[in-house]
Amino acid sequence: MKKILVIRFSSIGDIVLTTPVIRCLKNQMQDVEIHVLTKKKFSNLYKTNPHIDKVYEYDDALKKNIQELKSESYDFVVDLQKNKRSVRVTRALRRPHASFPKLNFKKFLLSTFKINIMPDVHIVDRYFKAVEKLGVTNDYQGLDFFISEKNNYDKSLLPEGFQEFYHAFVIGGTYKTKILPAVKVAEIIKRINEPVVLLGGTDDVERAEEILVRVNEPTSQRADKLSLDSQILRFSDSQILNLVGKINLEQSASLVKNAKSVLTNDTGLMHIAAAFHKNIVSVWGNTVPELGMYPYLPKEPERCHIVECKDIKCRPCSKLGFKECPKKHFRCMMEIDVDRVVEMLRY
Repeated sequence: MKKILVIRFSSIGDIVLTTPVIRCLKNQMQDVEIHVLTKKKFSNLYKTNPHIDKVYEYDDALKKNIQELKSESYDFVVDLQKNKRSVRVTRALRRPHASFPKLNFKKFLLSTFKINIMPDVHIVDRYFKAVEKLGVTNDYQGLDFFISEKNNYDKSLLPEGFQEFYHAFVIGGTYKTKILPAVKVAEIIKRINEPVVLLGGTDDVERAEEILVRVNEPTSQRADKLSLDSQILRFSDSQILNLVGKINLEQSASLVKNAKSVLTNDTGLMHIAAAFHKNIVSVWGNTVPELGMYPYLPKEPERCHIVECKDIKCRPCSKLGFKECPKKHFRCMMEIDVDRVVEMLRY
């Protein structure tokens, strides 16, 4: 029995993007155990994966982890994080190992000087460079995401009007400059005039409330105030179900899985939507798809619709994002074509 250790500490989207490598390791190697080292807060993303035999949780005590990992006597270590901490682990284990081309300098040139020499290769395909020595190749079946039975959101529990179909709108993100503003989301909801489920974390609650108010702007101020007391806001002939901050990640993923289409920022649920082969409208602000992190649908690229303002000269201004637009105008999101988004959602 061979033992392979895969290292990926964070975060949600990046972990989902490692799943093809893990699946192919398990399926293409005979008699192999797959272990993973990840941050404790993200460990459930790997624990639900049937291709993984053991998960080690990193929680600011890497020295202890290293001692435990040494006892496993791994045959090979696959570093899909490639930072100081992961390099520290691979060196300490003194086992055969490999990583992937991270292309930090090329990303720097693109985000700082707008010089694009990035290869037209998705990061998933770059991850597979780390397992070439093992003879493992991409099966091009896409991403995986597994939902535990207890977190599978029962569609019958949805309100009337949502059980037949709905659109999932992912309104959050780690950085503000990667998030479609509430005013634009509200405009899209008004134009589409179909059931919408709002998804996001606790940090996105205020944004969800602003969206509800803006959608209902034509009504009285009293009605606006009252609408926020209810989980469901009715406007015109459509409905909004606001579940932002009310359910966990797996439950959100379950709702994404059953959605007609998904409107999403460049965030973790975007990659989860790709794992479920959904019709995805992916909105990009200060970052760009050329960085290699767009929705990965190798056999169904037509399901991915990228919406961005390509003529904004200051894009991309970062490979990650900022709390506020460095130029103060935020044109990359404020000038997003709402009509095109609506068209793609109905695709």
